[in-house]
Amino acid sequence: MHLRIMKNRIKGISYLLLLCVTTSLPAQDLSALFEQLDASVVTIEVVEYKVKDQKITSSGGLGSGVIINKEGLILTASHVVESANEISVKLLNGTSFPADVIASSTAADVALVKLRIVPPNLKPATLGHSGNSKIGEQILIIGAPRGLEHSLSVGHISRKMEKNTISNGAMAGFIQTDASINQGNSGGPMFNLKGEVIGIVSFILTNSGGFEGLGFAVDIDTAKNILFDVNSFWTGFDGVFLNEGLAGVFNTPQKSGVLIQRVTPNSFADKIGLQPGVFQAEILGQNLWLGGDIILSIQGLSCNAPHDLGNIKTQIEALQVGDQVLIEVLRKGKVVTLTANF
Repeated sequence: MHLRIMKNRIKGISYLLLLCVTTSLPAQDLSALFEQLDASVVTIEVVEYKVKDQKITSSGGLGSGVIINKEGLILTASHVVESANEISVKLLNGTSFPADVIASSTAADVALVKLRIVPPNLKPATLGHSGNSKIGEQILIIGAPRGLEHSLSVGHISRKMEKNTISNGAMAGFIQTDASINQGNSGGPMFNLKGEVIGIVSFILTNSGGFEGLGFAVDIDTAKNILFDVNSFWTGFDGVFLNEGLAGVFNTPQKSGVLIQRVTPNSFADKIGLQPGVFQAEILGQNLWLGGDIILSIQGLSCNAPHDLGNIKTQIEALQVGDQVLIEVLRKGKVVTLTANF
């Protein structure tokens, strides 16, 4: 599957390059660590069917993933598998097994797939805590760049950041790295020197279309929060936090809000009546689904800043079964209040 590429359209801004003096592991130690971790990394091959001119055509794609338990669960990037009709997972020994998507977030670009047939002796990786990682730390990425399976690239954490995409009630966290990332690396693991997964490869920022030293992985804390907290009120929708500039474009009655991108069928968000976007457009360099609701407040607490989301999440998690939930949205220029029992 093609690596998600974000064109860098920022002009007139100089980048400050910080040289981090770090103690790197010797080559022989990295080699030993690679051998220890490689069996947990998989290659993901997908097939997508399309109907065109009354004919069915198929196209293939390639990505990477990482085994996280002996029951056949695998973490990867959402864009690798989101449109796939068939998914095949290839292990280090060359054997392949069909798999299905069981959880996914397009907003955070993470997905969880499960092998239909679970072979014995799977070697799962250990999931770390990306919140403990620091800028300048050395990291390893293993994947299938350009189809070259089980390739190693080494680099450092260049930056930790949040995008304005919201999934499971929190801003999605990303780790920037200078480790080489190319098409086929998508969905592969980023390891720290303890051998723990701290990120899932997502996209690169580039002008040329090739790697220019700016690669990004979804941090593992975000992935775990989204994919494993399946009973949360927040898992029913993805959104984009509108800063003051974007909020002005949508003429919101306050300086910000959450633009709904996706609503999961039969979720609480669907039950209460949240409406997702219906068509895509690029606004201020960002691809957005438009036409859906803009959340202004939940339980009377406004969505004016990212910090507000934490306060709202605390209020929602304190609700008991049967309590009423109130969501105020901007819908087609009018403020509408949605209510349902939790």
